Amino acid sequence: MKRFSTIVLACLLALTLAGCAGMSATQQRTVTGGLAGAAGGAAIGAIAGNAGMGAAIGALVGTAGGFLYGKHKESEQQAYEQGRSDAQNQ
Repeated sequence: MKRFSTIVLACLLALTLAGCAGMSATQQRTVTGGLAGAAGGAAIGAIAGNAGMGAAIGALVGTAGGFLYGKHKESEQQAYEQGRSDAQNQ
């Protein structure tokens, strides 16, 4: 049974990663943040006695954090490209 669970988990991980192929960097960071938050929240929730609630809260916080970080990185990239463009046009 443990081997079957490992195989199923590996397949789910592969499908999740394959699903990120057509996403923007911000979308990838949002999904990654949500998954990491859910995992961390489930672990902390399991210690506290409610893994499901911990996973839900962790997923929400992780998704929001991933989205905000993605938007921040987009803003940095746009500022860099604008500065480079301005320097080349002088």
